[in-house]
Amino acid sequence: MLLIRRPQRELSFVLIRAFDRRSAVRAPLCPTASAPDHVLMETATLPEVHRAGGLIGAEIRGLDLTREYPDETYEAIRQAWAEHGVIFFRDQHLNAEQRESFARRFGEIRVKQELRKEPDQTRAIGEGWHTDMTCFDEPPVATILFAEEIPPWGGDTQWAGMGPAFEALSAGLRSTLLGLRAIHSNVRKLGLSYEQTDPPEPSIADYDAADGPVHPVVRLIPETGRSVLYVNPEFTMRFEGWTRRESLPLLRFLYEFGIRPEFVTRFKWAPGSIAFWDNRQVWHFAVNDYQGQRRVMHRILLAGTKPIPAAS
Repeated sequence: MLLIRRPQRELSFVLIRAFDRRSAVRAPLCPTASAPDHVLMETATLPEVHRAGGLIGAEIRGLDLTREYPDETYEAIRQAWAEHGVIFFRDQHLNAEQRESFARRFGEIRVKQELRKEPDQTRAIGEGWHTDMTCFDEPPVATILFAEEIPPWGGDTQWAGMGPAFEALSAGLRSTLLGLRAIHSNVRKLGLSYEQTDPPEPSIADYDAADGPVHPVVRLIPETGRSVLYVNPEFTMRFEGWTRRESLPLLRFLYEFGIRPEFVTRFKWAPGSIAFWDNRQVWHFAVNDYQGQRRVMHRILLAGTKPIPAAS
């Protein structure tokens, strides 16, 4: 199905695929924020949505995010975000106020921070597959990353889709996982300071003793009705009622399966690039292959809610 919107100004026609996933429940991240009175409002237009990969990711074109658009435009962005897991924008040079204004269109800001790697630093934040902050009762629903300064080579980011990964598992394993919950914790004490980017590996006993929220192993994405795998290598300690040693064989299988090439998309940054991902259904990995170069990004995390278990 296609929704066609004819702009009133001299803007080209734009097509966007309608939201058609079976049993979908359209649930916005939060009530859409209104534009300030002094901001010039653009005529309603829908973005172009171009797939970045067959199973995950899309690039959004046709918008200037320094401008304000009507609610329909942001709803179309929200639909693409929920459908594709991660969406990308290019050539969007926003200042701090504009970054926050854009983010508030999709939810309450929980964290905002600068992520900087200097030429003399060898480790990078996010240098490993993970989902942001699942060690909290209510993990962030989304992450938005804005590129300011990019090295002349390297520094890409990868995302892996846990929706297509779960759907590719056998029916028997899917049924087993639907009945499980897992403990999440920051047992490695990762943090945003450079000193916290590479902490020592805890012992098996540390993993067994780790306390934290218990999340479903398969969670529901309400906007699409999709069931997605919800474990990740950084924060998932063990299955509820299992030891770490008992959990590791199945967890390792899921971690290896989840990063098969068909589930992964890779984005090459440039100044003004934006990545906006659904923290409920993708992992991400910051590729650290630009030693001796500076990389400066701005990150905004949007507040989330407790994960909803997928129906068994």
